[in-house]
Amino acid sequence: MAQFLSFTKTVMKNLFSKPVTTAYPAAPKIYPERTRGHVEIQIESCIMCGMCMRSCPPGAIEVKRNENSWSINRFDCVQCGYCVEKCPKKSLSIVPGYTTPDSKKSIETIIKQSDGTEGEKKDA
Repeated sequence: MAQFLSFTKTVMKNLFSKPVTTAYPAAPKIYPERTRGHVEIQIESCIMCGMCMRSCPPGAIEVKRNENSWSINRFDCVQCGYCVEKCPKKSLSIVPGYTTPDSKKSIETIIKQSDGTEGEKKDA
């Protein structure tokens, strides 16, 4: 009988209190200031030096100078921020929020045009 009464107290408390869950799909998630997020590049200012590629611990970034392309394997990236720290032109930044989950590995490639603007983005 004592268990029944304590259960009723919990039910009544939850029935008349605000929900503790968030309305995630309807309201966008607000990330705290120090959330790691994901790596983004401003390809216009990138000089294709490869410092980000050499400083990446898991080897998730690949820079191909001859093709003017910058690639990141989002599945392998651990969002440590070393690539952002080492970039001499500050082309890389960590943006709050995470990339959407996917069922397969993909490599995001961004190609820099000859005039310096961002070309096509493709997933391999």
